[in-house]
Amino acid sequence: MNRRSFLRTAAAGIAVSSLPRFSIAQPANTRVLRFVPQANLTLLDPIFTTAAVTGNHGWMVYDTLFGVNAKLEAKPQMAEGYTISDDGRMYLIRLRDGLKWHDGEPVRAQDCAPSLARWAARDTFGQTVAKVVDNWGVADDRTIRVALKQPFPLLIYAIAVQNSFMMPERLAKTDPFKAISEAVGSGPFRFLKDEFVAGSSAAWARFDGYVPRQEPAEWTSGGKVAHFERIEWKVIPDAATAAAALQNGEVDWYEQAQTDLVPLLRKNPDIVIAPSNPQGYIGGLRFNHLHPPFNDVRLRRAVLTAVNQEDYMRAIMGDDHSSWRVCRSQFPCGTTYGTEVDLPVQQGDVETAKKMIKEAGYDGQKAVIINPTDFPTIGPLGDITYDLFKKIGINVELQATDWGSVVQRRATRETVEKGGWSVFHTWFTGGFVLNPVVTAPFRGVGAAGWFGWYENPKTEALTQEWLDAKDDDARKRIAAAIQSENYAQAPTVTLGQFQIPTAYRKSLAGKLEATGPMFWNVRRV
Repeated sequence: MNRRSFLRTAAAGIAVSSLPRFSIAQPANTRVLRFVPQANLTLLDPIFTTAAVTGNHGWMVYDTLFGVNAKLEAKPQMAEGYTISDDGRMYLIRLRDGLKWHDGEPVRAQDCAPSLARWAARDTFGQTVAKVVDNWGVADDRTIRVALKQPFPLLIYAIAVQNSFMMPERLAKTDPFKAISEAVGSGPFRFLKDEFVAGSSAAWARFDGYVPRQEPAEWTSGGKVAHFERIEWKVIPDAATAAAALQNGEVDWYEQAQTDLVPLLRKNPDIVIAPSNPQGYIGGLRFNHLHPPFNDVRLRRAVLTAVNQEDYMRAIMGDDHSSWRVCRSQFPCGTTYGTEVDLPVQQGDVETAKKMIKEAGYDGQKAVIINPTDFPTIGPLGDITYDLFKKIGINVELQATDWGSVVQRRATRETVEKGGWSVFHTWFTGGFVLNPVVTAPFRGVGAAGWFGWYENPKTEALTQEWLDAKDDDARKRIAAAIQSENYAQAPTVTLGQFQIPTAYRKSLAGKLEATGPMFWNVRRV
């Protein structure tokens, strides 16, 4: 899934080499937190991919210039503060004293400026910012100077609310469209590359050189105090095995508990069940817009007509309607822009969809669905679509792999004959599609945009109007116009809104509310 879109440490006194390696049967202790992630970690670069599992890794390793609190207000993090010129076109961001990279080198503005540039090349909101940036520059070793072509009042907010991770200059200057494999940051934990086994386990050690802010931790802002010496992830694809490990105390935290196992876990007095993300999740079916068959908007509209959100929600969440809802909106229902459309779409009209496909002159081009076998809140979505495509007359092939392979493969732009894809499924956190400027699955950026590479100049022009709007009423009208255009073009099909439970041992205290797991502040009691 996709990026959360948000946003020390006392001396360990023990050498990393002397710390215990992960063992599923090893009992929990006060030095090590053992965690079952939502999926396999394969990509280590949180700028290259929006996969949430990579973002979770990124929040441990990297820090950001600004974070956000629970009200989504920007707060200085690596930054000491900032100033803006009278004309609104020059920002000077001053770094806190004493920041270090995990290799011991000091953090400099010369690292952060290219980090911002790399982030802005890939992030959807960042790409919008980049259009008005004249230069991501440096005033001195501790001062970043951002020169704008015109005022952009949301600059600091954009940096704060997205995963704008800072990296050393040598990594920050890597082509943003190529993934880096070296994870060196300045965050509260160091990635232990020698212990990384993709598909099995990963580990991080507390970074003794990290100096936390002297403020309470809140979401991605405040003091990031690492109480555990090690964080260990164990990839356990089988949900029942993961739940058993949690019940037995072999792991401390199960990021996303499968819905049908929650009643059993609730019976254990030592386990806490809570929402994993206060913003909730939106299921999504994403088309590849570069190649047949879904470069033809008529076929995308046919699929939009045939989709019944209830089928998808029941497949991943079961019959307990309290954990999910139908939401026929591009934006999360219940939020500022989450107005449901009054259109004959997403109503499971298979017969009409079959007619639409025939009228489009579809001649049987193969549609390849890439689908994970190890992700219980995504895999069933692909199964439903596979069955739906057969019903409406699309020549479909389901290619099942692990989620890490899906994440890697969705970045290819080749045709299906050369290893490409036609459709993949995922879910978005509510914050990932909260408003027109951040909603990557619906922005019309094209080749530089989100996987699927949807291009729509009209959507982009409307998004700029939304940014320039002077009041909330105008922004709501523009957001509604953007949604109408996207329902006409169907770049992505939403599949319902839901909440995924997280489960952890009651012995953990201080777990932060956020859009995903944060490993600072939490401790064992």
